[in-house]
Amino acid sequence: MIDRDALLGAIARLTAAMEREAPALNEIDGALGDGDLGITMTRGMQAVASGAAEMPADLGQALLRCAQAFTKTSGSSYGTLFATGLMSAAKALKGRESLDASEVSGLIAGARDAMQQRGKAEIGGKTVLDSLDAMAKATVGLSDPAEVARAARNAAQEAMEAFREKPATVGRARIFADKSRTMLDPGMLAMTRIVEAVTGEA
Repeated sequence: MIDRDALLGAIARLTAAMEREAPALNEIDGALGDGDLGITMTRGMQAVASGAAEMPADLGQALLRCAQAFTKTSGSSYGTLFATGLMSAAKALKGRESLDASEVSGLIAGARDAMQQRGKAEIGGKTVLDSLDAMAKATVGLSDPAEVARAARNAAQEAMEAFREKPATVGRARIFADKSRTMLDPGMLAMTRIVEAVTGEA
């Protein structure tokens, strides 16, 4: 069961992970974009963590606060998309104080769809959407928390590697399409690190 305590634990792990991974995320993002992905994720999670103690038991309201904190601290496209995904989950969990692991796939799929609509990108474009798509599919039908966590981590990692040799087709990275063929996508790398931290396997 995933409840407020589980959410607070995930926030603490993710905040620490983003601070630790910030230099690497900035470096890989700098090769194809603005070089601020690590800064975006660190500032966003620090803002979320600063309000963690006051998070309500209502998971929908708690995730909405997370999304709002991210929005206030980041004007980047990735920060906006991450907040959009959180808002999708917040809407789905409004009024709920817990959820089962079997519901995770649907929440990921909902976040994927909301982020796709906001970002106007397509599945297969070597973006964070491909990470979410892989995770949503890999966790369908699973109900054991450990299995869901493992499947999500593996899917994110495998999708990131599978797209390494493909050219970027979205955002500023598409300008460096040839160069991007040998590189991991920054957004997919960030999502992989996010999932690893949230599931406690950073």
